Amino acid sequence: MTLIHVPRPPKSARDPNRPVNALLKAQIQYLQDAELKLPFRQRTNIYVNAIKTEGEAARYIRRVTEAIHQAHEAAARKRKRPVQEGVINIAAAADDGPRKRTSRGTTARKKAKKTSPKTARKKSKPGRKE
Repeated sequence: MTLIHVPRPPKSARDPNRPVNALLKAQIQYLQDAELKLPFRQRTNIYVNAIKTEGEAARYIRRVTEAIHQAHEAAARKRKRPVQEGVINIAAAADDGPRKRTSRGTTARKKAKKTSPKTARKKSKPGRKE
């Protein structure tokens, strides 16, 4: 494998007071969309339209990235179950068969009883009390 030498960028390449370019604006918008999917306690509540310089953008990107990592760590801790020693967990759900799903119309039709012509005539006779 050949080694490719990448020169260091000059010190003038980093300017925190430089106005935000289109690439950074797009990255900020992408991170804001990701931030809105985080739980409320992990959001930064930074108004992204107020970000005007590269330094402000860098601070926002760092805070959102850290919040995303914290959210993933919290979710992983929540998913992880404690392991009990000496206990074997067996999936008991395999004994149950698949549940049959019925549409709403099917159950309504089963509940409704059909009346025979004789019972319909008995109910419709005048003077009869029920």
